[in-house]
Amino acid sequence: MNLAIFDLDNTLIGGDSDFLWGEFLVEKALVDPVLYKQENQRFYDEYKAGTLDIYDFLKFSLAPLSKHSIETLSELHHEFMQKKINSIWLPKAEKLLAQHREANDFLLIITATNHFVTAPIAEKLGVDDIIATMPEQKNNRFTGQVTGTPCFQEGKVERLSTWLQDNNYSLDDSHFYSDSINDLPLLLKVTHPVAVDPDVLLKKHATEHGWPVISLRN
Repeated sequence: MNLAIFDLDNTLIGGDSDFLWGEFLVEKALVDPVLYKQENQRFYDEYKAGTLDIYDFLKFSLAPLSKHSIETLSELHHEFMQKKINSIWLPKAEKLLAQHREANDFLLIITATNHFVTAPIAEKLGVDDIIATMPEQKNNRFTGQVTGTPCFQEGKVERLSTWLQDNNYSLDDSHFYSDSINDLPLLLKVTHPVAVDPDVLLKKHATEHGWPVISLRN
């Protein structure tokens, strides 16, 4: 089986689940509405510009997880899916996944967004596995800290390399679909890099290097 690898946010879904989770927390009054909204936007702008300090962001974004039980967070996430994720679902993304599934490829999402937010989305998309930034847990609660290497920029290459060794796969004849210049390190590693509704910098790079540029938006 060949690997078909996908970024999640703004690639397979028509928005950023990390940013939307922050918006959801603000709307539910679970965080300081003014400060959190301001910082959530600032970090998102830095991400889009390719200047994000991932550890600063994770300190910010994972902290709210430590305030609630796993059971409460699960209930909140179910509501989050209904209110935020369903509206940015992309039928063309499901069609692309189906094409790779029919080709007997292994479908793998790799995302910088934390596993708590993204795992249920990946499950709904029906992929085979997900590699995501891992929030630390102790005594069945999130600590607000990250464990292991964040799945971001070069960290995606590192995390995927470990996954390949553990699962006996290679990048021979592999695809990777992404919208973001932050994913350039991994795009350069695969056989078939594909820019999906790319940001300005990734579109420029893809065009200059003859990579396919596609859209999954309606």
